Amino acid sequence: RIGTAALAVQVVGSNWPKPHYTLLVTGLCRFQILQLLKEKPYPVAEVEQLDRLEQFTNEHKSEEELGELSEQFYKYAVQLVEMLDMSVPAVAKLRRLLDNLPREALPDILTSIIRTSNQEKLQILDAVRLEERFKMTIPLLVRQIEGLKLLQKTRKPKQDDDKRVVAIRPNRRINHIPSIAEDEEEEEDHDDVVMLEKKIRTSSMSEQALKVCLKEIKRLKKMPQSMPEYALTRNYLELMVELPWNKSTKDRLEIRAARILLDNDHYAMEKLKKRVLEYLAVRQLKNNLKGPILCFVGPPGVGKTSVGRSIAKTLGREFHRIALGGVCDQSDIRGHRRTYVGSMPGRIINGLKTVGVNNPVFLLDEVDKLGKSLQGDPAAALLEVLDPEQNHGFTDHYLNVAFDLSQVLFIATANTTATIPPALLDRMEIIQVPGYTQEEKIEIAHRHLIPKQLEQHGLTPQQIQIPQVTTLDIITRYTREAGVRSLDRKLGAICRAVAVKVAEGQHKETKPDRAEVGEGEDCKEHVAEDAKPESISDTADLALPPEMPILIDFHALKDILGPPMYETEVSERLSQPGVAIGLAWTPLGGEIMFVEASRMDGEGQLTLTGQLGDVMKESAHLAISWLRSNAKRYQLTNASGSFDLLDNTDIHLHFPAGAVTKDGPSAGVTIVTCLASLFSGRLVCSDVAMTGEITLRGLVLPVGGIKDKVLAAHRAGLKRVIIPRRNEKDLEEIAVNVRQDLTFVMASCLDEVLNAAFDGGFAVKPRAERLNSKL
Repeated sequence: RIGTAALAVQVVGSNWPKPHYTLLVTGLCRFQILQLLKEKPYPVAEVEQLDRLEQFTNEHKSEEELGELSEQFYKYAVQLVEMLDMSVPAVAKLRRLLDNLPREALPDILTSIIRTSNQEKLQILDAVRLEERFKMTIPLLVRQIEGLKLLQKTRKPKQDDDKRVVAIRPNRRINHIPSIAEDEEEEEDHDDVVMLEKKIRTSSMSEQALKVCLKEIKRLKKMPQSMPEYALTRNYLELMVELPWNKSTKDRLEIRAARILLDNDHYAMEKLKKRVLEYLAVRQLKNNLKGPILCFVGPPGVGKTSVGRSIAKTLGREFHRIALGGVCDQSDIRGHRRTYVGSMPGRIINGLKTVGVNNPVFLLDEVDKLGKSLQGDPAAALLEVLDPEQNHGFTDHYLNVAFDLSQVLFIATANTTATIPPALLDRMEIIQVPGYTQEEKIEIAHRHLIPKQLEQHGLTPQQIQIPQVTTLDIITRYTREAGVRSLDRKLGAICRAVAVKVAEGQHKETKPDRAEVGEGEDCKEHVAEDAKPESISDTADLALPPEMPILIDFHALKDILGPPMYETEVSERLSQPGVAIGLAWTPLGGEIMFVEASRMDGEGQLTLTGQLGDVMKESAHLAISWLRSNAKRYQLTNASGSFDLLDNTDIHLHFPAGAVTKDGPSAGVTIVTCLASLFSGRLVCSDVAMTGEITLRGLVLPVGGIKDKVLAAHRAGLKRVIIPRRNEKDLEEIAVNVRQDLTFVMASCLDEVLNAAFDGGFAVKPRAERLNSKL
């Protein structure tokens, strides 16, 4: 029932959004409530004054009267203030108050400043006698002094900072013992920094990197945690500690086991397997061999990415894939400088941190689809990464120290080398990955694709059977690609259709002579021999219970996948003169290309359509010029019987499909053959395809992509292929079974091409003997 009387000096506040006020008062004296007169609307009481402020100025008591208590209190108060930072204005003002104010006022002032509970402050307020007040306040001062001593002892390196932080806001923090939670948090942060420094010193990083890290850790210790740079520096140091400077995995160098593993994972791809086994053999002889930098170039879907993962598995190394398609900022490769907000290391360093070793297999996927922008050229940034003579000291902008990439096995993949800068292409070992032949696709489907699809759809071989003849039908009639992605999707569609039947439980027993062909179901049960197409010959082996397995044949394919998407139309397209078949190379593999020509009355113009490039247009002009110069030799005439083929005649050349851009010199022989057929009126053999560049003298020059082109001719069912004689060496890369199915005609001049393209040859017509007139 003892309180403090005060005068209201200032009232600050508002009623919105809710009433809140701040009251500034000046204390006058203590009072005691004698009687409560009323409580509403506000308390009114009869009080008795217990002391006065004026007594300190009017009635000065000597130090002798205050005795030892006053002296002891003053000594503790001075000791407490001097433990704080005197450079802070609030602390210096408090020190002056201790000397200027009378000793009687000091207990009340210091009690309001030091950290005490509300209960302790009420006890001081209730102590009316001065002597009692001194006795109760001295233990509080001693407790505060001991707390500051303990704090300074545990945090000696930051003693000045502690004083400064405590003394900035004296009304709240002066002589304040930190709470247990705050103290534990500060100690934990301090322990983390010490642990980080220990990790840095025990790590196996290079001398240069260690020097940089020790310098940064010193800065980190002196840096307040509230600074933004504190987190950046700490993240940098943690990354440096986590990087695998000398940590590596041991390679599995057993060549026999590696060959078995590669053969199990991938069918064909002999070049790739040979190169990996060569690397293993050299590693057995020399341990510190630098990692090769390979580039697999081939059409989509042939397994370039998956074979990279298989190589890592064979070597026993970690695998990391970096997708470069569409990347247009060189900082993705080299990282950002740490001066930028949100800076981070590049993908190379991030990948090393992820795998945790310095000799992984890095797959740089789609390196031919890198972009370029105002932020730099990532292809130029890759020059340092993919150069064996430079990447032992690769410097990321974020790290700003050299890192050794010489033990990393880099594998790049691309669909074409045309869009790769020459300097980058020069640093990589190019390995061509051609498309698959039909036989290889059948083997891949039955070894890998069908088991994978059965597992994904929860089916078993006892529920569905896909014969090799059916697989061949899918390859030839429903897909036309160099890889096997479309084939995989078609097999997935078949498995989904069968899964529907199995799930619905609609597999009922059928009569042996019934074939469910015309009911429009997704898949059929074909048990009787007369209901099965000729392609299924092993019916005796498949004669199991009537419900299972569901046999997929041509009729089931038609129900599930619809009518065939591709038909053999070569013979139909060559039923009239002026049509020839060429061979073209695309990033998706080889393709057959029809060239069509027609003539009409006109002014001798040559029209070219089909999205042709400049080189192809020049080939067409070369072809017509050569034919015009040799028209008499081959007895080629226009509609009016003139040897000048363009006399009152317009020629139109078209290259389907019209929406596909085409370019290159290899269509020269095809254009000559097509025009020769048009002007001679003879049909080109329907089973012949050709490729080769021509000259004005009638020579046939070599071209590229022979293997892909030959495979395209084989897929289309053609029997003869005309190629330049100087490309004969490229036939060694083609599988033996494909070479056996095809007849190759080596041509060094256009005469040989025309003789091979037409039935009975295209012989030169003998000139009629002329008699010299004597008149």
